[in-house]
Amino acid sequence: MKPPSRTQIITGAGVLLALLLLLLVLRPAPLPVDAGKVSRGPLQVTLEDEGISRVVDRFTVAAPVSGRFMRTGLEEGDLVKKGRAVGAILPPALNSREFTEGAALAASARASFREADARGRQVSVNLAQAQLRKIRYENLYREGAVSRESWEQARNEAEVLEKERLASASAVQAASHQFEAAQSRIDGGVSGKPFVVNSPADGRVLRIHEKSEKVVPAGTPLFDVGDPGSIEIVIDVLSSDAVKVTAGQRVLIDEWGGPSTLHATVKRKEPAAFTKVSALGIEEKRVNIIALLDSPEPRLGDNFRVQATIVLQEADRVLRVPVSSLFRGSEGWRVFVIDGGRARERKVTTGLRGVYDAEVTGGLKEGEKVVLHPVNELKDGMRVSVQQK
Repeated sequence: MKPPSRTQIITGAGVLLALLLLLLVLRPAPLPVDAGKVSRGPLQVTLEDEGISRVVDRFTVAAPVSGRFMRTGLEEGDLVKKGRAVGAILPPALNSREFTEGAALAASARASFREADARGRQVSVNLAQAQLRKIRYENLYREGAVSRESWEQARNEAEVLEKERLASASAVQAASHQFEAAQSRIDGGVSGKPFVVNSPADGRVLRIHEKSEKVVPAGTPLFDVGDPGSIEIVIDVLSSDAVKVTAGQRVLIDEWGGPSTLHATVKRKEPAAFTKVSALGIEEKRVNIIALLDSPEPRLGDNFRVQATIVLQEADRVLRVPVSSLFRGSEGWRVFVIDGGRARERKVTTGLRGVYDAEVTGGLKEGEKVVLHPVNELKDGMRVSVQQK
């Protein structure tokens, strides 16, 4: 066979070079990806949601009677003592018809009281005579002067009159109270003596509901009193998340206005859920979680907004991988490991799962790089290039 000429060799080499260049041009470029690293460190499983601060022992002082609430000299934040007067309500004055009606009721109650008192005095006299008769018949029965039947009849009469005396005493007391109630109605409407509203506990005035003088019905909230130094945190979470929360779990309080993180402990979980409409207009079932601060924070007041993080589980040192690198495969969780510029799909087993990292119990080694946010176009063995952050 005749050896190739120089021209043929050069032509062949040129064709091969052209094919190689064409292959390089037409070959797909490496897929740019973000990369994360498998590392060891602490891991927390948390539940984050908004909450509010609330005074532990809060008392709402309401109007005991209807009337004109007088303007108070107190201001929000003032210190009050238990039993101290914090307000006054002036009962409404009676018109002529109401006064006449009240006076008639008072006179009727007074007459009923006198009748019951007279009846009680008569029963007391009858009882005294019956008791003397019982003693006399008892002595005569022992001497054989009267029959046993006569003695028992005298004794029964005394016992019956004793019960009548007790009933008449109760009737006198009831009639007396009715007279006082009827008389106080017209006395209050005429004299204008105000009803004093007292503080139910030591603390500070948290809120004044009625700051101006006005007519209020009975039961109207007037003041909120409590100790602002005793604060609890109320965190409302989804009912499906609330089942994971137990008393004693740690709570981290952020975004309350101070530079440091406050620490609290879950005190209790309320047993009933309530319906709340989310910002998207969706009705959600939520449950209040109550947490107590480990140490008082004087700058934190009542009804302040906070961001709370409940620590459900935690571990000091575990092998962890970014959560964004995990995706569901045909048989559990998988990741793409970057090996020699190519993405290799690998099956992994996971444990604790936090917000940003998840525990890896099998399938990965410390220091390996994984693809973050793998796209649908990424396949096993595909060339990848790590984007620089």
